[in-house]
Amino acid sequence: MTAHPLQPTRILRAAPEFTWPEGKRIAVVFNIAYEGWSDGEAPGIGPMGNVLKPGYFDANADSWAKYGPTRGVQRLQRIAEANGIRTSVMVNGVLCERAPDTIRDLHAAGHDVYAHSWGMDVIPVYLNDDDARENIRRNTDALRAVTGETPVGWISPRGTGAPGHPAMLAEAGYLWHGDCNDDDLPAIWEYAGGKRLVAIPLTMDVNDLPHSIRYGNGPGALVDQFEEALENAPEADGQAFMLDVTAHAHVYGRPANAWAYDAMMKIALDHDDVWIATRREIAHYALQQAEAGVIA
Repeated sequence: MTAHPLQPTRILRAAPEFTWPEGKRIAVVFNIAYEGWSDGEAPGIGPMGNVLKPGYFDANADSWAKYGPTRGVQRLQRIAEANGIRTSVMVNGVLCERAPDTIRDLHAAGHDVYAHSWGMDVIPVYLNDDDARENIRRNTDALRAVTGETPVGWISPRGTGAPGHPAMLAEAGYLWHGDCNDDDLPAIWEYAGGKRLVAIPLTMDVNDLPHSIRYGNGPGALVDQFEEALENAPEADGQAFMLDVTAHAHVYGRPANAWAYDAMMKIALDHDDVWIATRREIAHYALQQAEAGVIA
């Protein structure tokens, strides 16, 4: 495959002396994945774990996914606010039409709302460049219309962008994207014309969906995994890093699982070496560190 012409001209990465504010070594982002599918589409797999024959609409998976707007996102929001934590919320544009009030409430409460493509079935790698730019514009306009603020961040469904897609986000004025897994610290991607985009990796180590749906683990195991990472990673290696804690509104937004989100928040709040941040805050901090020469 030939390289896409819209590639970064330079990537700036954090030096070994990089730390988070106040010299902390761990940044934790609490994400809420607030997801929807385009009209007539449903998740490829549901809670039963098996796939229907091709050509059949999976009403079970469709109903499972719709739990997020009905109950799940509200529960996760209540838990976050009870702990005094502002989350980073990835939102599919289609939900701006179906459930604008929940998005408006999240934004008004101070959570960092950012774009997640129009639907979970609209993945940038499947789009040509013109359609990809239109998808960015459509999502930007939809979120702006609901929240009154232009979104500055983007994560694609599956965290799967496309060659050239980050450059299109930079063109559209975005501050950061999370369609990358090649680091555990933010980097800065530079493009022709002086445009910059902060790349904040979407770390998958503490993510409810693969943890429970793909691997069949219980919520307690995810809490243990998170706590063990905070305790053991700094002991094994002194370098700073970040961790995402991701709860999908239709997965860990349910009573049997949401307690784990609460438990992990309390663990992070009780840890002296943790900076709890939104992705927007991480992006701004990365740019400050670039000015100081620590990201170069």
